[in-house]
Amino acid sequence: MLGAQQPTPVDTEAWRIISPPQASLVIARDGSVIGEIGREWRLSVPIRSLPKYLPQAFVAIEDRRFYQHNGVDVVGIAGAIKDDILGNRRGASTITQQLVGNMHPSLVDRSDISLGRKLKEQSAALEMERHYGKEQILEAYLNQISFGHGWFGVEEAARHYFGKSAAKLSLAEAATLAAMPKSPVLYDPARYPERARARRDVVLAAMADQGYISWSQARSAAASPLVTVRDHGVPPASQYYVDVVRIQATRAGIPVSNGGYRIYTGLDPALQRDAAAALDEETRAIESRPGYSHPSLIGGAKSDYLQGMVVAIEPVTGDVRALVGGRDYELSPFDRAIDAMRQPGSAFKPFVYAEAIADSLTPLTLVADTALHIRLSGGGVYSPMNSDRQFLGELTLREALTRSRNPVAVELGLSLGMDSIAALAHRMGIKSSIAPYPSSAIGASVVQPLDLVAAYTGFANLGTAVEPRFIQRIEDAAGRGVLVRPIKALPQAMDPRAAFVVRDMMRDVVDRGTASSIRRYVPPDIPVAGKTGTTDDNTDVWFVGMTPDLVAGVWLGFDKPKPITSSAAGGSLAAPVWGKMIARYYGSTRRFADWAPPPGVIKGDFDRLTHLPATPLTPAAQRYTEYFVEGTEPPSLRADPWKLFSAGPIIF
Repeated sequence: MLGAQQPTPVDTEAWRIISPPQASLVIARDGSVIGEIGREWRLSVPIRSLPKYLPQAFVAIEDRRFYQHNGVDVVGIAGAIKDDILGNRRGASTITQQLVGNMHPSLVDRSDISLGRKLKEQSAALEMERHYGKEQILEAYLNQISFGHGWFGVEEAARHYFGKSAAKLSLAEAATLAAMPKSPVLYDPARYPERARARRDVVLAAMADQGYISWSQARSAAASPLVTVRDHGVPPASQYYVDVVRIQATRAGIPVSNGGYRIYTGLDPALQRDAAAALDEETRAIESRPGYSHPSLIGGAKSDYLQGMVVAIEPVTGDVRALVGGRDYELSPFDRAIDAMRQPGSAFKPFVYAEAIADSLTPLTLVADTALHIRLSGGGVYSPMNSDRQFLGELTLREALTRSRNPVAVELGLSLGMDSIAALAHRMGIKSSIAPYPSSAIGASVVQPLDLVAAYTGFANLGTAVEPRFIQRIEDAAGRGVLVRPIKALPQAMDPRAAFVVRDMMRDVVDRGTASSIRRYVPPDIPVAGKTGTTDDNTDVWFVGMTPDLVAGVWLGFDKPKPITSSAAGGSLAAPVWGKMIARYYGSTRRFADWAPPPGVIKGDFDRLTHLPATPLTPAAQRYTEYFVEGTEPPSLRADPWKLFSAGPIIF
């Protein structure tokens, strides 16, 4: 007919089935997938690995004459035209046409509603059906289509919505996915379960009507609840971890963003989940306090709200077992564990005390918590204060650390030399500069949070810190190893005996000092040692601590530093996050043997009030075990070889 528009010749590439981009998988220590890296997140699967009802569900609802037409459904087009005339506009694109547009969006733009685009798409669909079988086309379609959130293909959708492989989907779950191509947003089963369920039931009815399943099967599936997996099938906040993995792999020359790699990590999904939950609960509780005046996440703020980070490291291997870089990745992907630089406050003091113990002081050494007036080179005077605005006078070194007395740490820094303390901190793994000022002894120099937490592995490992490890190994699509990251221990930073003594001093911080809030959550039969930190004006609060198999740190603060509250402190704000995380992770069954001292550590029972050796009359509440590096112990604990002869001569 004169003037009739004929199908236009299509670019020869538009009908081809190509291999779509795949995701690189980031895999946790238990083998589960915690995230993907790539231009498109997709895991293609063979159609024959899927239950028959899964592809049938898509055919039933998207293209009921798929097995009869040759790429273009003439009957469907006629019906669509009729409905359009009656005011019920609907599409008539076949699965083949949808595949053409989805697989080649640069050649066939499906957002274009013009007749020219439609004819081009039909021409390509006809050509595709001349070159490929129905099974090939349907397989490509199932692996190509979008299910929202950047997830492509039924395998990705199955894992993120239902926490399982597509091969293991139930009939009801398969029908739920088949409901989504019409609108992945409107029929998102996690966000709109009722709407998705109603559409699912339409799919089930279509399957029964077309003979793919019986009406009894349809009714049974429709009666089942729609249950999606929590957190889209990955540990919460794990995208912070995935970002670190992507950057490290790329810097190592592995093009993981091209897809197809498997990246094995040490992340522990249970611990990651516990860390994220504890941080969320405690920060929301802070924001809910009477008089809290800052913008809050619970109040709907999108920025400038209270932030936090949590890092947990396995001290033997350095594997980062949990990392939460902020409260909400979608609102703020900035990773505060990796990219922030913050003052550690008193969480830096263990390095000062470690240098003191290594320099032959003991936990019983008496020091003065008193006012200091230090004249600075610039002419000013530095006078460190305690958070309670008081001075307690003469204390033992152990008690000064337990109560986190600032003048004591500053005085130690001056007498030992801040250059020596900075050198120890650097040997323990802190990379940032430690300024040679008295205030650095109480944490005025900024550090990377991950570095600070990793440096504490030196106390856990009795003097030898380890580098944090995110990637264990990477394999390509063929299973060949392309990168291996071995455990990397740093050179020994301090005497194992000194490390043990300081760690034991930090146990008192938890059991009766500034971090005693931890014992509200963690039972006393789980050994815990650590240190709180609070900076000037209450802008940063910390707790960094350890159990026999974990070293973990918590920080809270604002990205633009400002006081959190007038009474903010590491022990009251950060320590509860740590305590909740650890309590949940270990549960009610995990228990540990106590930390054992290394050779060369001398111990004895002492009176906490008199600082003298305990006697049979010392009250139990005052009696405790003190430890000393051999050679620094009190005379009463030193072996006297002449005592061997006090009972008379030795007879052989």
